[in-house]
Amino acid sequence: MAREELYVSPFDPAALRPAALSLHLGLRAQVLVPRGAVDVADVGTHPDLITREPDARGCLALWPGEVMLAPTQERIALSGRLAGLVDGTSDYARLGISVVLSHQVSPGYGSDVSGGAILTLEIVSRLSEVVYLRPGTRIGNLMLLHCRTAQRIYPLMAANYSRDVDVRASRLAEHSVRL
Repeated sequence: MAREELYVSPFDPAALRPAALSLHLGLRAQVLVPRGAVDVADVGTHPDLITREPDARGCLALWPGEVMLAPTQERIALSGRLAGLVDGTSDYARLGISVVLSHQVSPGYGSDVSGGAILTLEIVSRLSEVVYLRPGTRIGNLMLLHCRTAQRIYPLMAANYSRDVDVRASRLAEHSVRL
């Protein structure tokens, strides 16, 4: 694979696995706090994003049923010939924690911003007690797929996250059908 097809920073050769690149939990996180019923086409009804700071031990608390949006430590840029699939690790799944509810990373993701873009992980606890997540630990994998050059790369599509350097709220209302 040509060097310019993939950018990862910071890159650790130990993160290379047989079929994927390990991703690590970033330091900052936000949680979704609903205000009531959500109409996907009305951003005014979307949950608030509240910053979750690490505790005194450096851990991020994830409460039962809570949805946390957290960045990867790694910033990624894919060429128009690479796509990716993100998945949580089985270690987290075996603790009742779902990581990444939206798996696809489109060709060209992060290619239009210097230094690449973070991947936002959607993390949900299915346990009845608080879970303490530790930033910097391996939390997911990015499997890369080589493809034909995309006719339209992700940064050229409306309402995308390709320039994200921090977690952001849903942009669904920007492209939802209004009734």
